[in-house]
Amino acid sequence: MSHWHPASPALWQGRDDRAESPNALRLFQTITLSAAFSPENYREQIALLGFACDEGVKRNQGRTGAAGAPDALRKALANLASHQGHDRLVDLGNIVAQAPDLEGAQQALRHAVQRCQQAEMRTFVLGGGHETAFAHGAGVLDAFPRLTVGIVNLDAHLDLRHADRATSGTPFRQLAQLCDVQQREFHYACFGVNRAANTQALWDEAQRLGVTVVEDLHCQNAQAQMAQFISSVDVIYLTIDLDVLPVWEMPAVSAPAALGVPLSTLLRLIEPLCRCGKLQAVDMVEFNPRFDDDGNAARVAARLGWQIAHWWH
Repeated sequence: MSHWHPASPALWQGRDDRAESPNALRLFQTITLSAAFSPENYREQIALLGFACDEGVKRNQGRTGAAGAPDALRKALANLASHQGHDRLVDLGNIVAQAPDLEGAQQALRHAVQRCQQAEMRTFVLGGGHETAFAHGAGVLDAFPRLTVGIVNLDAHLDLRHADRATSGTPFRQLAQLCDVQQREFHYACFGVNRAANTQALWDEAQRLGVTVVEDLHCQNAQAQMAQFISSVDVIYLTIDLDVLPVWEMPAVSAPAALGVPLSTLLRLIEPLCRCGKLQAVDMVEFNPRFDDDGNAARVAARLGWQIAHWWH
C-alpha cells in the first residue's frame, strides 16, 4: 500500500513487572504489532495508525514538527499500564507523507481507514497536523455510506478556512464539500472553540453550515449539548486537536492556547462519546515533539489516548 511503513518494535518498550504477577502488564506487552497492513486479520480490534505529516501545518503557516508525533506518542504510551480495552490495540503502522504531496498522503490514509472500518476495526489515528482529519473523516464517510456520520471536533479552531489547496486549517470545510458530493448531510460539532483565534468570517461559515459550536468558556457545562449531538447521529468520528488544551498542559503544538479547556473537563465530554456505542474513529493531532523538551506534553497526550482506549465500547 502506498505511503505505508510498519511501526518499529523498538518504540514499544517499557518496564517488565511480570515477576510480580502475570497480569502486571503494560501496553508494550499487550499491543499487537502487525508486520503488514492487514486489517482483515483483526476484526473488532482497534487499529492504531500514524499519519506522519507536516505539510498541512506548513501550508497553514504553523510550527512544523508534527510528522514526528506518531512515533513519539507510541513511546509515551508504551510503558502505561494495560487495563480493559488496551489489549484490543493493533499497531498497523504509519502513513508517511512525502512533501509536498499532502493530497497523495491524505488519499492513502483515507483508503487505509476505509479498509479498516470495512474490516470491522475501529480506527485510532495519531497525527500529524489537523489535515489528518480530512483523510480520516473521508474514510469513515466512505465506509458508512448509508448511515448518518457525526463529526465531533475538540479544538480551539473551527478549521473551516477557504484556501486554494488543503491545509491543516481546511479539513472540515473539505468534509462539508465531500458530504455535498455524496449527497448527505454534514453533521459537525466543535467544542472548545477560542473566539479570539477565529475570525468573524469563520464564525459566519460555521453558521452557514449549521455547525454546533461550543466555546472554550462554556465547556464546563456542555454535557447536554454533547448528549444531544450523540443522539442525532448513527456513527461518530472524534477528532482531538491537542491545542484545545491550555498551554500549561499542552505547550507542544503549533498554536498553544492561552485559555484552553483543561484535560479533566475534556475527559468529561469524551467519556459519553466512548461509551455510547456509536464511536467508530478517533484521532489526536497537532502534537509537536520539537517543543516538548521535558516530555511532559507527550505524557498528557498519552494519558488522553490511554483513557479513550480504556473507555471505548
